[in-house]
Amino acid sequence: MSALRLPRLLLASLTALALSSCAHLGPRTVTTDRFDYNSAIGDSWKQQTLLNIVKLRYADMPVFVDVASIVSGYSLETNVTVGTNVFPSVNGDSVNVGALGRYIDRPTITYIPKTGEKFLRSLVTPIDPKNIFFLLQSGYPADFILALSVDAINGVRNRAATAVSLRKADPEFLQALQLLREIQAAGGFGMRVEINPAKDRTAVLFFRQKDLPPDMEAKALEVRRLLKLPPDRQNYVIVYSPVPGADNEIAVTSRSMLQIMASFASYVDAPDAHQLQQAETQSADSTDPVGSVRIHSAETKPADAFVAVPYRKRWYWIEDNDVQTKRAFSAVMLLFTLTDEAGAEALPVVTIPAQ
Repeated sequence: MSALRLPRLLLASLTALALSSCAHLGPRTVTTDRFDYNSAIGDSWKQQTLLNIVKLRYADMPVFVDVASIVSGYSLETNVTVGTNVFPSVNGDSVNVGALGRYIDRPTITYIPKTGEKFLRSLVTPIDPKNIFFLLQSGYPADFILALSVDAINGVRNRAATAVSLRKADPEFLQALQLLREIQAAGGFGMRVEINPAKDRTAVLFFRQKDLPPDMEAKALEVRRLLKLPPDRQNYVIVYSPVPGADNEIAVTSRSMLQIMASFASYVDAPDAHQLQQAETQSADSTDPVGSVRIHSAETKPADAFVAVPYRKRWYWIEDNDVQTKRAFSAVMLLFTLTDEAGAEALPVVTIPAQ
């Protein structure tokens, strides 16, 4: 091989290597970025929700911060230099090679604190009862969802917890929830949407009679009695009201997200030194469908938890194998989406320079 051929081959090889590094970097990052950001946002959402529930346990103010946008910018720079000496010398021909590479990952993440009238309204406004009952239509257990999100049905009251007091549920309410769960499992009731003359969407709960076993018909009749509904009707319009209305209506006093979180906070295991004036809220009725919820606390971080947050020099967490509490906690997060009034708010404009 001639003295000129070797440097030229080396130069060609290095040039090809430099050009190959110019291949598109972005497509290769989509799968990894999407998965990693999805996991990170999901984990932080759980932690934020649990932290605010724990803060309500201590009568502290909940604060929410949303991730508005994520823009990942990547830069890959390469620089290859080659120098040759093809003239005869004492040491023969020489080749000088230099290479420089730099990779930059520069994500731009925008956070928005949830404040203002619109957010406050979504936090304290009761959830639309028809959205709650449509969760039942989607398969969520009737006893669990209603115990979590409803304060009363036709004046029959649910358990209610505040920062300093606890009101136990009426026995009729708990009996009705249990029967509704059994009727739901047998396909004994359903939901439909009707349009009234004012062009408003109305949710109607109806009890099925066709092909329903006699024992389920008897349980449906007992539900009507417990909830003070006319026994001879099959269809009932769902309305929000703190008091019973017309015979064809189910008056539902649904809770706001602030009430739901405060009720959930009553299950937080607060140490004696932190009890404040909340001793009553720690005891739950054994018949409460949400009564199995447990949020633990300790001075050290748990080794394996579904979600864990630090607060007041202690750690609070939900066990990863506690299916009941995980289900309840996930339902709280789902109910949050039903009250979100973010709408088409203008988001910050982020300009990413070309690399």
